[in-house]
Amino acid sequence: MAKKVKKYKLARRLGPEIFEKTQGQKFLLSEQRRAKNRTGRPRRLTDYGLALIQKQKVRFAYGISEKQFSNLVKKAFASAKYGEAPADTLFKLLEKRLDNVVYRAGIASTRAFARQLTTHGHITVNGKKIDIPSYSVKKGDVLSIREGSRSKKVFEDLEKKLAEVRAPAWLKIDPKKLQIEIVGEPKNPEPFFNFQTVIEFYSR
Repeated sequence: MAKKVKKYKLARRLGPEIFEKTQGQKFLLSEQRRAKNRTGRPRRLTDYGLALIQKQKVRFAYGISEKQFSNLVKKAFASAKYGEAPADTLFKLLEKRLDNVVYRAGIASTRAFARQLTTHGHITVNGKKIDIPSYSVKKGDVLSIREGSRSKKVFEDLEKKLAEVRAPAWLKIDPKKLQIEIVGEPKNPEPFFNFQTVIEFYSR
């Protein structure tokens, strides 16, 4: 995945929404300064270039490699056989990754941090430790913090944090038990992402 030092550069090309770090005032002010010093006309992108940007937006935001992303797109195309829209399937596949659920539930402040917590074995699914960030959750699964990890400093005040989280409707949070239950399917992707354009990009 992209190195930390490249995040500002990527956000300038793809949009600040792809990283939590570039959604703050610091990045906004830096862009305002750059705009004042910019000369000449902005380069006009081709249709291919615009579609590539949409693809890269999604990939970098969810923090996965090109190979992983391509495999998910293949699964999305395969879902058309069952009457499902590939764009909707791709969105669901990305949202149901374990690292993303840990992020959406408010356990981690960024997807990168969520991947780290998962890889280090702090998260359980249905009572079993899962250390694979790409693990796909399903309806009925219950996520929690591993008993041996709850005393770690990183989880201090987690009950309070979970109580304040505005999680998507397909996640049910129990702050006292430090549990997240999958109660539905992901819906309504953020308007910043165009999953249909991503599917069309791979259809070329």
